[in-house]
Amino acid sequence: MTDNIASPSDPQDPFDLDGIIAETPTKGAWYKRTWVLVTAAVVVVVAASVIVDLPSHTTVSADIADQTSIMHEINTDVGGCAYAIQETFTIYQDMKTGQLSAADRSLTPSMLRDDQTACSFTNSDIFDLSNVQASGSPAGKNIGQVVDVSTLWVSSDALAAIEDIQNLSVNSGSTSTIADLTKQEGLLAKDRARADAYVEAADRILGAKLPMPDLPALPHLVGT
Repeated sequence: MTDNIASPSDPQDPFDLDGIIAETPTKGAWYKRTWVLVTAAVVVVVAASVIVDLPSHTTVSADIADQTSIMHEINTDVGGCAYAIQETFTIYQDMKTGQLSAADRSLTPSMLRDDQTACSFTNSDIFDLSNVQASGSPAGKNIGQVVDVSTLWVSSDALAAIEDIQNLSVNSGSTSTIADLTKQEGLLAKDRARADAYVEAADRILGAKLPMPDLPALPHLVGT
């Protein structure tokens, strides 16, 4: 009887345990290994971010043109609210002095609602203002602050003052509302001055005269 013993020259069974154990694992090329690929991807991302963050070199004249364009955009966006807050303050002054006619008094609620809308984010101009992107130059960073302060002026200071006057139009003796209106008057003046100061800082950097923010100086209402 012939034993079924494989001779050394017989081909090795690929499913034989000894063959599996004895088989030398094959290593992929070094550049195909996971850690290499991950590291390379990180390097690419970091390099791209550094390239994006590199300061762009622009001429002074181009920088002036950029900042002038952004200031025009700011002033276009704040225009409706600037008109609205002046109208609201005029209405309140006339209410206090008794100069509103019966016809004016009947129109006051709807006019104040329109003024409120003009300074809120339901107005597309205010939404557009909050999304204005300034450039990364030193002057541009100051104009970026003008964007932020102007957005605060219209959507917080002016809006709150209009809402106070709306309340006073139906309850003129509310001491808490009068106190808040006094606060908003102070904030309107303070933030207007801040916006002006940022533009002046950009002017000094550029050696130019940029358009100033169209944030109106408002009359003092409370206590007059």
